[in-house]
Amino acid sequence: MFDIITNRDSNVKNDVLSGITVALALVPEAVAFAFVAGVEPMIGLYAAFIMGLITSAIGGRPGMISGATGAMAVVMVALVAEHGVQYLFAAVLLAGVLQILCGIFRLGKFIRLVPYPVMLGFVNGLAIVIFLAQLGQFKVVNAMGDLQWMQGTMLYWMLGLVALTMAIIYLLPKLTTAVPASLVAIVTVTLLVHGLDLEARTVIDFVRDLLPADQKDTATLAGELPSFAIPMVPFTWETLMIILPTAVILCLVGLIESLLTLTLIDEMTNTRGRGNKECIGQGVANTVNGFFGGMGGCAMIGQSMININSGGRGRLSGITAALVLLGFILFAAPLIEMIPLAALVGVMFVVVIATFEWASFRIIRGVNKEDAFVLFLVTAVTVIADLAIAVVVGVIVSALVFAWKHARHIEVKSHIDNDGWKVYDLEGPLFFGSVTHFKDLFDVANDPEDVVIDFQNSRIWDSSGIDALDTLADKYEERGKKLHIRHISSECRGLLRKAGKFVEMNVNEDPRYRVATDELA
Repeated sequence: MFDIITNRDSNVKNDVLSGITVALALVPEAVAFAFVAGVEPMIGLYAAFIMGLITSAIGGRPGMISGATGAMAVVMVALVAEHGVQYLFAAVLLAGVLQILCGIFRLGKFIRLVPYPVMLGFVNGLAIVIFLAQLGQFKVVNAMGDLQWMQGTMLYWMLGLVALTMAIIYLLPKLTTAVPASLVAIVTVTLLVHGLDLEARTVIDFVRDLLPADQKDTATLAGELPSFAIPMVPFTWETLMIILPTAVILCLVGLIESLLTLTLIDEMTNTRGRGNKECIGQGVANTVNGFFGGMGGCAMIGQSMININSGGRGRLSGITAALVLLGFILFAAPLIEMIPLAALVGVMFVVVIATFEWASFRIIRGVNKEDAFVLFLVTAVTVIADLAIAVVVGVIVSALVFAWKHARHIEVKSHIDNDGWKVYDLEGPLFFGSVTHFKDLFDVANDPEDVVIDFQNSRIWDSSGIDALDTLADKYEERGKKLHIRHISSECRGLLRKAGKFVEMNVNEDPRYRVATDELA
């Protein structure tokens, strides 16, 4: 619908201008997620700066933007509420160390296990989540202190300015690509609102709505440089047990979201990031957050899409975004505070349109029902619950679907050879899902005295398959019949208890493969 993703090469001008655009969009997101986590706005802004700077400098995916995120913020709420912000800093620090270890032990490769339907569901679910998050900007605080939907002139101006922002982003690239369309749209709408004194909410209005009544008049985004401090928590086993569960979840959520976003950007830019290096980059950034008073974070798909859309491809784009954000905090807070929310909402709406995989509607008509179900399931769980939960659920369901489909693929062809022996030629995998069907393939009672089971076109995958073969061999032995088992691997022979003595060894023809079991470990 909107052809805004291009494969332009990285250059300094595009990266710098794109970084400025991303910095503008980072401010309200960082503030909002700080309040979700129950911490002060500056802690969220510090996290956005530190995450963006370090991951852009040493991470594995140039052009990807990291910062404070909602997925991690919701995990922090209980810890902050019960033990305070210092325990949060300690948990973020520990999560960073765990992420570094994941990178060192090269666990980033496991992101390849995420099936394509899960990726589609992840992308579509995040697009919907980003869209729903922007709807909160259409609410204002009434006289009773409650949020209600905008009405009248304010609503009309909000809708009109959002539409104007989207129109500029869509039309400007047709005239020139010298500057990012998103940046031009934000600047234009800001000048229009303040030049004509229009009734439009700004970033500082958004911050005031989140603060208690006694702090609204002093609301500001101005701050100072983050300072080094060791988290003020007791260095005891009890403290470790308090922060460890949160740290593990933060580690996993951060890596899942970051690596999936990395994969998405890879596909959009026809390049390839380095997953294990990104794990280390995320870990270092979160570790530094713990020492410098940030709430931590991970890759941000919305801001990453803004960056890619604006032409940011290199590390300089993320570094620029982080440094510009710090500049806003230190020197230009009043300028950021006056940006209309409508301009930022318009940018994010364009991101939603670009992120959503519209082709999935066509794909659904062409794929099997199982893949379509997984796609819708992951999309729904992402919207209702959480990204990490959605991905785990999607992978598990996909694995079960895979097992169910392959469980039906085991077949047998039988014949009587020249010696009067009955030969069962197996085809397909023998594993936990197919053992029931495997047992029904044999006619133990009516088979002749000599029976051959040939695994030339079959494989035993796990201990369930080994046990099924042992059980079958026991049945033939009870009836006094001779069983001959051919063409299984040496590891299978070592695992068989009852059927092992029936295996005919043929070094030249027997296959070599492993069985998924811990028995030989």
